[in-house]
Amino acid sequence: MRKHSKAVSAVLKILYIGLIMLFFYAPIAVMILFSFNAGISRAKFTGFSLQHYANMAADNMMLTALKNTLIIALIASAIATLIGTYAAFVIARLSPFKKSLVLKSLNIPMLNADIVTGISLLLFFVFISIPLGFFSLLIAHVMFNVPYVTMSVLPKIRQLNKSTYEAALDLGAPPALAFRKVVLPEIMPGVVSGALMAFTLSLDDFIISYFTSGTDFMTLSVYINSMTKKSIPLSVNALSTLLFIAVFVILVIINLRPASRKTKK
Repeated sequence: MRKHSKAVSAVLKILYIGLIMLFFYAPIAVMILFSFNAGISRAKFTGFSLQHYANMAADNMMLTALKNTLIIALIASAIATLIGTYAAFVIARLSPFKKSLVLKSLNIPMLNADIVTGISLLLFFVFISIPLGFFSLLIAHVMFNVPYVTMSVLPKIRQLNKSTYEAALDLGAPPALAFRKVVLPEIMPGVVSGALMAFTLSLDDFIISYFTSGTDFMTLSVYINSMTKKSIPLSVNALSTLLFIAVFVILVIINLRPASRKTKK
């Protein structure tokens, strides 16, 4: 009787996890399927074709929007990673009261509604006479990415063994070398996680980008939103499929690296 109940419980757990996975990935599977549709319908699959991938490659506006999005995401995530990592070290040295105060203030941009952040940034840029375009969008993306990077790096700093760094200094290593050889490898998982999170947030942001990009510099999300007034072509499915595959490959590589290091050790 007990074995039967355990078997039933295991089956229910598997079904529950399967339903969750289906809920998450069924829309993506449908998107990928219709990116190979021979027709133009989003409701009926009429055959296999690569025409929408060819149309995507020929759409100069879409490719320009994609290029702008990748440029902003790469630069903003790099700058936010540097600022956020340094901020994490500064916060770790604060007194408990100041640390609590700063962490609570960092939570505000993360919990604040994007539309409020977007409108406030738009008004701020107009107030200080910064034209809307590449630089205003870059500043906005760096601003909302920094708290996420800081929160990713801070737990790794708390886990650091200060004695190891001090021992490296006692053995004659310069501070920069000791940081690079001792501290940086220990916090690198948090830095990489924060950088990936910043890159992903910049890549798919729409609301803040909509208010701060202007008319001369358009990201992919803003460009696709402008297409919703008509009908979104299936070339968008093709581009989204390629982006999904690229992100999936990056995540697989990042998750396989720690396993390979453990195997070598």
